[in-house]
Amino acid sequence: MWKPFLLVCSVFVTLFAWGADQPVVRVEPTDAVGPRTLEKPTETAVVRDYLQAWRSLSAALDQNRADLLNHDFVGTAKEKLADTIREQAKLGIQTRYRDGKHDVQLVFYSPEGLSIQLVDTVEYDVEILDHEKVQATQHVRARYVAVLTPTEVQWKVRVFQAEPE
Repeated sequence: MWKPFLLVCSVFVTLFAWGADQPVVRVEPTDAVGPRTLEKPTETAVVRDYLQAWRSLSAALDQNRADLLNHDFVGTAKEKLADTIREQAKLGIQTRYRDGKHDVQLVFYSPEGLSIQLVDTVEYDVEILDHEKVQATQHVRARYVAVLTPTEVQWKVRVFQAEPE
């Protein structure tokens, strides 16, 4: 009798904990994003894949593993982030990101459908660890510009750049 109850409770706790780690995401209406019409399924896929890229970035920086970027990043974004990971690994540090809020605005969709640009005002907490010991924690509000390009099955981040707010 207790086993089914405990199973349901553990599933509920797991789902609750997982949901608590999810950032709040707001997407601005996409009335005018360029010469090409942005269909709702494309918008949904771009936002989903962009947020997945943040999760990959967070895991890669936390574990100092540039290979974790391969699924969601290409081009200069991947190269620059991989360089950052290599540098922090040399120093024996890790960076932990926990994004709390994204305010995404899709600003341009190319005529041929091969790229989409977005601007994201993001709030996150960052911890710097030196040999597994927390050295600093900071709450950050930043503006990122990203350009995503489609691949066979998903959108990948090609350009990922912070701007001063």
